[in-house]
Amino acid sequence: MTTAAQDTGLAATGGLTRRTLLLMAVATGLSVAGNYFSQPLLDTMAHHFGMSSGTAALVVTVSQIGYVCGLVLLVPLGDLLERRRLTVTLCALTAAGLVCTAAAPETSLLFTGLALTGLCSVGAQVMVPFAATMAAPEARGRAVGTVMAGLLLGILLARTAAGGLAELGGWRTVYWVNAGLMLMMALLLWRALPPFHPAERVSYGSAFRSMVRLWRHHPVLRWRTLTGASSFGAFTVLWVSLTFLLSGPGYGWSTAAIGLMGLAGAAGSAAASAAGRLADRGLVHTVTGGGAVLLTASWGLLAAGRHDLAWLLAGVLLLDLAVQAVHISNQNVVYALEPQARSRLNSIYMTTYFFGGVTGSALTSVVWSHAGWPGVCTLGAAFSTVTMLSHLGERLTRNRPAP
Repeated sequence: MTTAAQDTGLAATGGLTRRTLLLMAVATGLSVAGNYFSQPLLDTMAHHFGMSSGTAALVVTVSQIGYVCGLVLLVPLGDLLERRRLTVTLCALTAAGLVCTAAAPETSLLFTGLALTGLCSVGAQVMVPFAATMAAPEARGRAVGTVMAGLLLGILLARTAAGGLAELGGWRTVYWVNAGLMLMMALLLWRALPPFHPAERVSYGSAFRSMVRLWRHHPVLRWRTLTGASSFGAFTVLWVSLTFLLSGPGYGWSTAAIGLMGLAGAAGSAAASAAGRLADRGLVHTVTGGGAVLLTASWGLLAAGRHDLAWLLAGVLLLDLAVQAVHISNQNVVYALEPQARSRLNSIYMTTYFFGGVTGSALTSVVWSHAGWPGVCTLGAAFSTVTMLSHLGERLTRNRPAP
C-alpha cells in the first residue's frame, strides 16, 4: 500500500474523528507540560534537596537535553514503527519519568526522572504528524492546528498548574497528578487511535541518512526551519524576560500572579486552529507572512508595556498569536514535502525550532543584565526580523528547482 493510499484509507474510514483529534490535543499538552512544571518551583525544589542555585538550574537543563535527544533519536521512529504502539509507549514512559521525579528521595533520581520525562515527552511530536496522516487532505491544516493548540496550552499553562498544585500539596503533587493523567492518556489513545504501519520498511540507520538527503534536497525545508527557529527564539525571549519584568520594581508581582500571565498567552493558541483552516484554503504563505509581520509589530506593544499592563497584555497576546500562525503554516508546508517521511521531517524541523528557543533564552539572560527591558525588546524584534527575511527569502527562491 502506498502512503497516499494509507492517508486516504485512514481518512475514509474515520481515522481522525473530532473526538480523537481533541484527545490527541490534550495528550500532547499533558506530554510537554512535564518539562515546564519545574520552572516556578525551582526555589522550593532547591530548598527541599539542599541544592545550590547552580545545581537547581540543571533541573530545567536536564529536561531540555532529554527533549532534544528525543527529537533526534525517537521522533524519526514514527516513520519506522507502528505509530499507535509507539505513541502509547512514549506516553506510558513519560508517566514513568514523572513518577520517578515525584518519588525521588535524592537528586540523582530526580534528574533521572526529569531526563526520562524530557526524552519521552516527544511523543507529542509523534502525534502531530500522525494527526496529519490520519486527517483528510482538505482538513490537514485544521488537524495540525488543533493538536498544536493543545501543545501550546500545555507549555503555557504548566507554570500556572504547577504553582497552584504546589500550594495545595507541595511540589511533588503536580508530578503525581500528571503521571496519572499520562497513564490515562495512554489507555485512551490505545482505544481511540487506529493501527498504522509505515508504507515502506526503512532501517534506523537508513532513516538518519535519509534525513540528510531531505535537508539537502528541499530548500523549502531549510527556509522553513530558519523561519520557525527565529520565531520560537522571539517567543522564548518574551517568556524568559517576562518574569524579570513582572517581579521587578515596575510591577512587583508575586510568583503566583506571574504564573497567571500564562493565561493571557494561552489565548493566542486560538490562532493555531485558525491558521490551520487558512492553510487548508491555500493561504499558507499569506499566513506565514502575516504572522511574521504581527510578530515584529508585537514588540512595539511590549516595549510600551514596560510600565503599562494593558499594552503588555496586548503584546503578549499578539506575539503568541503570531508565533502560532508561523508555526502551523510551517508544519503544513513541511509535512507536504514527502508524506512518507513526515516524522523525519518533523524531527528536522522541531530540532532546529527548539534550538532557536534555546538561543533566545541564552541571549535574553545576557541582554537583560546589560540593557533591561528595552534591550530585550530589541532582541525580540531582531529575531522577528529574521523571521520576516527568511519568509521573504523563501518566496523569492521558491520557484528554483531543487538540486
